[in-house]
Amino acid sequence: MQTNSPEINRRIAKWLLLCCALVFVMVVLGGVTRLTGSGLSMVDWRPVTGFLPPMSDEAWQETFEMYQQSPEFEKVNSHMDVHDFKGIFWLEFLHRLLGRTIGIVFLLPFLVFVAKGYIHKNEWLKYGTMFVLGGLQGVLGWYMVKSGLVDNPHVSQYRLTAHLVAAFMIYAYMFWVALSLLYPSDRNVRHPWYGKTVALTTLITITVISGGFVAGLKAGKVFNTFPMMGEYWVPPGLMAIDPWWKNLFDNIATVQFDHRILAITTFALIVAYWFRFPRATVPTRIKKGVNALLHTAVLQVALGITTLLLVVPIPLAAAHQGVAMLLFTVALYLCHGLGRTVQSAITN
Repeated sequence: MQTNSPEINRRIAKWLLLCCALVFVMVVLGGVTRLTGSGLSMVDWRPVTGFLPPMSDEAWQETFEMYQQSPEFEKVNSHMDVHDFKGIFWLEFLHRLLGRTIGIVFLLPFLVFVAKGYIHKNEWLKYGTMFVLGGLQGVLGWYMVKSGLVDNPHVSQYRLTAHLVAAFMIYAYMFWVALSLLYPSDRNVRHPWYGKTVALTTLITITVISGGFVAGLKAGKVFNTFPMMGEYWVPPGLMAIDPWWKNLFDNIATVQFDHRILAITTFALIVAYWFRFPRATVPTRIKKGVNALLHTAVLQVALGITTLLLVVPIPLAAAHQGVAMLLFTVALYLCHGLGRTVQSAITN
């Protein structure tokens, strides 16, 4: 099998990390789009020709008239004129434009690296899968938007969460491949704490998923007290919907309660992980990663509680979503590093 020099691997890794950074911005911008009520302002989807906004007053009026036929305009924003409409249109447009930009930033360097022989034939499927998943993410985003273009002008919390999780998974795939290029290993020797780290990363992922349902149901705008939910530690009505399992996804009180429990549990386990981690058995970069995990978790909990108490101000809510992705990133970094720790570091 052909191999590249470390310098070429670093070039490919930098390209993938740039794509990861753009996906990170995409997730945060998507959160701002949702929080500002801008996500349903574009009622059509033109994957190829939709990279340009309306370029004239007539085009703006035509686009606004299309929006006026949507349930959101009729039931929520009927007071808007075309000037007001522009205020919500631009965020959704920029969100979609960034998605197209990511596709270009991925595809063009990929073709160059293939032409130069940096990416070998046996690796085409790996990188091609990234590109296809990115395209399918765009389709999933439109599928999500369509759920809000019916009688109820709110996107499905199921589709919103699926769109969020798909972005995290594409990001994770590219980040993992980039790390493998930066820290190659002929023989992976898993550190004894690798399994614990994977379990913790899985819990972080589940907490992120629960946060997607909180966002989709706007559950952060009720029970704006902490640590109690109003006057209750366990609010009434947690199992009010039949069958019982629907409460986990459709009941606002249950969704917020579950997210609180998951977040507190995750934070407590990260603190315990930090205290008990055997630092003497790992390289310096892993020690720094363990410290970063704790620091990021502290910031995330502080943001989550503050966002709740202040009834979801947009800057704090967007920061909370961004730091969730940062926490996920640090956990992935540790999983990768502990999955290929050199033998000497373990035995010393």
